[in-house]
Amino acid sequence: MIDIDYNLTPTDLTDAIERMWQLSAVKIRSIEADRQDGDGTPVITVDGRYKSQGWTEWTQGFQFGSAILQFDATDDEEFLSIGRDNTIARMAAHVTHIGVHDHGFNNVSTYGNLRRLILEGRIEHNQRELDLYELALKASGAVQAARWSNTSDGGGYIYSFNGPHSLFSDTIRSLRALALAHSLGHRLMSENDKQVSLLDRLVTHAQTTAKYNVYYGKNRDRFDIRGRVVHESIFNTNDGKYRCPSTQQGYSPFSTWTRGLAWIVLGYAELLEFLPTVSDEELLEFGGRETIESFMFEAARAASDFYIDETPTDGVPYWDTGAPHLTELDDYLNRPSDPFNQHEPVDSSAAVIAAQGLLRLAESLRQRGISDGQQRYRQAGLTVLRTLLDEPYLATDEEHQGLLLHSVYHHPNGWDHVPAGSTIPHGESCQWGDYHMREAALHVDRIIRDAPYYSFFGPAQQS
Repeated sequence: MIDIDYNLTPTDLTDAIERMWQLSAVKIRSIEADRQDGDGTPVITVDGRYKSQGWTEWTQGFQFGSAILQFDATDDEEFLSIGRDNTIARMAAHVTHIGVHDHGFNNVSTYGNLRRLILEGRIEHNQRELDLYELALKASGAVQAARWSNTSDGGGYIYSFNGPHSLFSDTIRSLRALALAHSLGHRLMSENDKQVSLLDRLVTHAQTTAKYNVYYGKNRDRFDIRGRVVHESIFNTNDGKYRCPSTQQGYSPFSTWTRGLAWIVLGYAELLEFLPTVSDEELLEFGGRETIESFMFEAARAASDFYIDETPTDGVPYWDTGAPHLTELDDYLNRPSDPFNQHEPVDSSAAVIAAQGLLRLAESLRQRGISDGQQRYRQAGLTVLRTLLDEPYLATDEEHQGLLLHSVYHHPNGWDHVPAGSTIPHGESCQWGDYHMREAALHVDRIIRDAPYYSFFGPAQQS
């Protein structure tokens, strides 16, 4: 269980965050210097250098989005140029990519962040540039929403790249693309000019994910533990009936892949931040604000409590809560994580995603005047982030292109680098871990400086 420091404040992290941004600048420059036209998207490091890893090009938005976040934090125009120029030149294909569930990762991290900076007055207001970003976000939200499967209980979901039978927990964060497109007044046009509400698909996907991918300790099956999350749910595409839990990157359907757990924590927390920008009248059609916020809070809190309880004391989890060799690590939940052990890898990327989710969930509770759990989640998020902002997790070697060490991508497939003398991967980084490290740091940095609250939708939609 995480040993939550209830005395830790955001200001206590000031120096560590400043050091992180200094290291981050070096690493972004190094990756940009290595990039050649035609190279695949950098995904994970091997011996400290970023390499592509073909599966889908789901990490390019993190590559260029990281430069945008670096500018956001430091006002260094060099990084704005890297992020903006590459977004305009290289991200259009991701806007119209019909084969993936990753639009939130790619397009909100790039077009969304650039739009937000214009709305915040951080960069010059160029109407044609703003129009470009907003058109990209409208198209992205609609394209993502078009990957739709109906369920037999009247619901539905955006299906993963595995096909129409597959609901991934990851996709909860792509709902940000639908949220932005809806807030811009956009709809999906379907057969016979049928207009499909993007807000409808957002709420419905979130409900389906909460119902099937998150457990609540209500005897759904023999492994129903409150807050446990499955990576994937499988449905019969002939009739839309739920069939079984599954996983792609976890150990089993009946254990919890911790990065999938973290996506749930952060995904619902961000949606809860977005909902106050939507009118009561709009939400009535989908059950009303109270109903929608109720199931989102239930899912977010259950997953957050499970994360806190099933993670070592410093806040960094092992890659799966049911990983088969955890039994070799005596009493591992009651001591700090050990990325150098010889049995099971940790996943720092899950930790940094969850840290931001815990902080945002606490803020959503605060905004609604709910004290229960507010302090626990905020302090847990700060505790996890403090761990990651220091060695052995912060990559202080400037020759290493990664920022956050000891992440894993796909342990079952053996895609992660295992250094000589070790039996498990460690010491490497991934694009999503590095991006979310910057995002979590920016979130806290703005709190420290009493700057505008950092949300994916920006100030123009806030009520």
